[in-house]
Amino acid sequence: MRALGFGMAAGLLLAAGCMTVGQDFPVEQVRTLRMGETTQAQIRERFGEPWRTGLDDGRKTWTYARYRYSVIGPTHTRDLVVTFDERGRVVSYTFNSTYPEDRDL
Repeated sequence: MRALGFGMAAGLLLAAGCMTVGQDFPVEQVRTLRMGETTQAQIRERFGEPWRTGLDDGRKTWTYARYRYSVIGPTHTRDLVVTFDERGRVVSYTFNSTYPEDRDL
């Protein structure tokens, strides 16, 4: 019985040691964004539905993100925040990543 309790505790610790929030998105498409040109429909076509939506200084924002937290190994995060003007075109965007393969974007 004691071994079963230890096994369950160890399993909970391992499960708690890693957590992923958000969803994958096609990072290679970030290079295709053009301020003043790319539309919301094109963003949805390239990246899918946003993981989170909001406002920045009254302008609509869409966020695409994947955050993988780990107690044991490295933590990796990646996010793209796109801000739209009143016409539904990209006015600005920010891409941040801790993934080594994203360093040259």
